[in-house]
Amino acid sequence: MKVLSGIQPTGRFHWGNYFGAISQYIALQDNEQAFYFIANLHALTTVRDKDLLAKYTLDSAIDLLSLGLDPEQAVLFVQSDVPEVSELCWLLLTGTPMGLLERCVAYKDKKAKGLPADAGLFTYPVLQAADILAFDSDTVPVGEDQVQHIEVCRDIAGSFNHQFGDVFVLPKAKVLDSSARVPGTDGEKMSKSYDNTLAVFDDVKAQRKQIMRISTDSRPMEDPKEPDGDVLYQLYCLVASESDRDEMAAMYRRGGFGYGDVKKALATAAEAFFAEARAQRDDWASRPDDVRDVLKTGAAWARKKASQVLQRAQDACGVRGY
Repeated sequence: MKVLSGIQPTGRFHWGNYFGAISQYIALQDNEQAFYFIANLHALTTVRDKDLLAKYTLDSAIDLLSLGLDPEQAVLFVQSDVPEVSELCWLLLTGTPMGLLERCVAYKDKKAKGLPADAGLFTYPVLQAADILAFDSDTVPVGEDQVQHIEVCRDIAGSFNHQFGDVFVLPKAKVLDSSARVPGTDGEKMSKSYDNTLAVFDDVKAQRKQIMRISTDSRPMEDPKEPDGDVLYQLYCLVASESDRDEMAAMYRRGGFGYGDVKKALATAAEAFFAEARAQRDDWASRPDDVRDVLKTGAAWARKKASQVLQRAQDACGVRGY
């Protein structure tokens, strides 16, 4: 299995990023080949401050390494450090139908809301296809809402193969565990867009205060409560042991407790769950040059593979070897 996944550096990672995606990506890193990249070119569609983008990019690398991505097992690199991907993107763009891109969800949603949509957003799926195809990836872990992008990638690659020969591997989506959907502090899906996130590496005291401010219903303390569907219980289940989850569920059904007790238990469990990652982050953050070396080494490996695929595509369509 050859795995590829990328994540945009648009801010600090939150619990939704980790439990919904990153932890599952990292679990796949011991496959035949695994490439993970920080998608800073994609992030340019939303982050327009150069200093902020540079900071987010390095922070993302530090966070991924701290959360368990092992550069001895997987290749970690920054998207813009592999220019072969951008060049491949152009080859793919020349044969991608406008209608295919007009049907893509992100573009359609912005248009429907009357928001401005630039060429970067419109052609985003083609760059994403180049990201995947440049490494002969056959498996791309994605959430259910991203499956369309893999289908678009297959359409683009299939069209190129039909026109120029058997050049690209057609990837398949590996849909991530939907049970890992993480509720935000307001009960909606956790997302920076909703301002309802719990950051993975927030200061422990600040996060405890944030958890204590989560709104709850007004049922009397003595009333039994069903834990399933309760935001606090759902968040607690992400960071607590199985036995602690069972004990918490029993307490809900028994009644006679206050939500403040649950919030305190949640904050304590979260602190313990991420304690090792926090220690790792302190270590990596104190060695930024070592992080850059990891990215440099990863980019060298990534360029070696991507250049092979790019040359294959160039030869096939006649822009090389004349």
